[in-house]
Amino acid sequence: MFNIFKRLWQVNWAEQWQYRANLAMYILYWLVSPIIYLSVWTSIATANGDVNGLTANDFITYYMILLIVDQLTSNIIIHIFGYKVQDGSLSGELIKPIHPMLTNTLVNDIAFKTLNMMLLIPIWIGLTLLFKPQFDSVSWGGIALAIPAIVLGYSINFLLSGIITSLAFWTTRVYSIHEFYYALIMLFAGQFVPLQLMPAVIQNIARVLPFQLFMYLPIQIIQGNLSASEITQGYITGILWFIAALIGFRIVWRRGVKQYSAVGA
Repeated sequence: MFNIFKRLWQVNWAEQWQYRANLAMYILYWLVSPIIYLSVWTSIATANGDVNGLTANDFITYYMILLIVDQLTSNIIIHIFGYKVQDGSLSGELIKPIHPMLTNTLVNDIAFKTLNMMLLIPIWIGLTLLFKPQFDSVSWGGIALAIPAIVLGYSINFLLSGIITSLAFWTTRVYSIHEFYYALIMLFAGQFVPLQLMPAVIQNIARVLPFQLFMYLPIQIIQGNLSASEITQGYITGILWFIAALIGFRIVWRRGVKQYSAVGA
């Protein structure tokens, strides 16, 4: 199995380098929203002194960390895999003795993510010099404690995106469904605004949903803003959602493959 993943990595890594212009456009598109939110909330906090106790530096550090965490937990499965069902090119992968989405698609996404990080790092350094955040509350212990949350967040996001992408076996509107899923992430993961500034009802809903693991929970752990009980609760919620997402993915995938038919492929 190791040799299989090694070979898939070599192929997908080489493939990613063939689309450098597309990569540059994606990273710029992906950076726009967080930078806009950072600028807006920083301006508001600077003008008012703070926003519900959050200072301008709090917003800067939050969104600077978000840029890294979001890149680590996000995925582009819908763009890698969705079209394969619709144009029939999935047929060639189904005859191979490996799971198409949990092997080739997964490695493709990780290769894309790795190349993105290589481009993001110098941009992130430039933004740090521009906004001058003070990471006083960030510690190596907090970063280490957040790593499992980031891995868990990516795993859940991958499986949920896999479930939605697998709906392509039944409908051509899968991209619209995924856009709705992305909107839920923006609301409940803390991208649009830190969750502590959201209404209480939104915060309560977010605590039982998996989306906070994609951004908010790891960021709060890194910033040292959570108690041990809050971190434990977040991890327990994440583990339960991972199990549910894994079971859901297996069910949808198996039924979808039985539904699949490709004419002329």
